[in-house]
This record gives sequence, structure tokens and C-alpha cells, in this order.
Amino acid sequence: MPLVKRIIEPRYLCRGSLPDGVASELECVTNSTLAAVIKQLGGLSRHAEDIFGELFTEANSFYLRMNSLQERVDLLAVKVTQLDSTVEEVSLQDINMRKAFRSSTIQDQQVVSRSSIPNPALEMYQRCDKPPPLNILTAYRDDKKAGLKFYTDPSYFFSLWKEKMLQATENKRKEKRRQKVHPSIFIQPYSPTHPCIQPRSSISTLCTCLFHCLERFLNVASVTQFTANCTKSASASH
Repeated sequence: MPLVKRIIEPRYLCRGSLPDGVASELECVTNSTLAAVIKQLGGLSRHAEDIFGELFTEANSFYLRMNSLQERVDLLAVKVTQLDSTVEEVSLQDINMRKAFRSSTIQDQQVVSRSSIPNPALEMYQRCDKPPPLNILTAYRDDKKAGLKFYTDPSYFFSLWKEKMLQATENKRKEKRRQKVHPSIFIQPYSPTHPCIQPRSSISTLCTCLFHCLERFLNVASVTQFTANCTKSASASH
């Protein structure tokens, strides 16, 4: 059902009954039509003022957001120009010790609420009939539920959405529990051309492959020393 946001009244200019005892009916209809046109122009000017006010608010909000985005882009450009990949070397241990990135952007919440209702829609809402006083029957209910909620419940759709979101989160948690997490080293496809698979691979090649496997599985920096020792042992044996 479409909701009319703004209504210009009166809708009918010439519709109406003439009073009794009018000497000139044509003159009476002309005057009443002119008065209705003036009322329409007044309502149109009021709606135009409201529209321009909303445009000003939206433009001001957009301007503030663009300024904030421009400041963030400028700071990022300065940081990028100061980086030098040939000088700065970051070890694997330093990367693991760093804190995870956390955005400081504030997201808009409760965009559609009672405080964000446009003025024409609020005026239309205030002209509507009030719901019947069913709250007086709440004291006589055994389940202690509000009697008015059986007639109208503004929080129904939010409660339904929250219930579905919680159920979806619980389903994802159960799905993750059923799945087994395997290291990526064991799920790689078999490759007969890999140097570790060759029948006459040297000891240094096997040590290098072992280093990569341990590094990917344990994810520690101390494996580098282990590989160096293995390589020295292989060279000494030759």
C-alpha cells in the first residue's frame, strides 16, 4: 500500500453546496474557487519549505561525510609516501605480535525511528485515530501480556528480525563445530613433479621442503635456524 507523504488541500476546488438565498450563484462559485486556490498555494508553499529544509539537511550531512573521507585519504596518502619496502623489513614474529586492525568508523543505526519521521508523515500520524484502550485488560490476563499488543505492536517486525538473526548465528556456530579444520599443507593436490617427491632428491632439497612444511604448520620463526643446521649437516655428509 503506497503511503502519500505530502497532501495538498483542498483537493477539490469547485465542489461544494451553495448556501440558500444567494443572488448570484456564478459569483459565489467563483469566489469559493478563488479561496480554495489560495489555500492550495499556501499548502504548496509550506510543503516547498519543508522539501528545501530536508535537502539542506541532507546536503550538510553529505558535506560533513565528504570532509571526513577527504581527511582520511590525505592521512593515508602521507603514510604511503613515507613507506619504503627496501629499508623496512618486518619479520614473521613481528607481524604476529601486532594488533589486528580495527576500524573507527561509526555506522549509522536506527535510521528509521520515531525521531526520523518526516514532518508531513508525523502530521498524518497525529491526525489518525488512537487505538482502543486495551491496556486496561492487561491486569485480567493470566499470561501478563500487554493487551494492546494484540491490536497493534510497533516492535513486532524488529523482534521477528532479531529472532531470525539469532537463529542464523546459532546455525553458523553449529556448522563450524561440525566441520574439521585441516591445515592447508594437507589439502594441497598431489604433484608428481614436486622436488620432494623425486626418488633421488638430495638431502638439502628434503631439508628445504621440510622447512617449508614446518613453517606453514607451526608458523614460527625458529624453523629458519633448524633448516640452516640441516643444510650444514647435509653439506658435511657430502
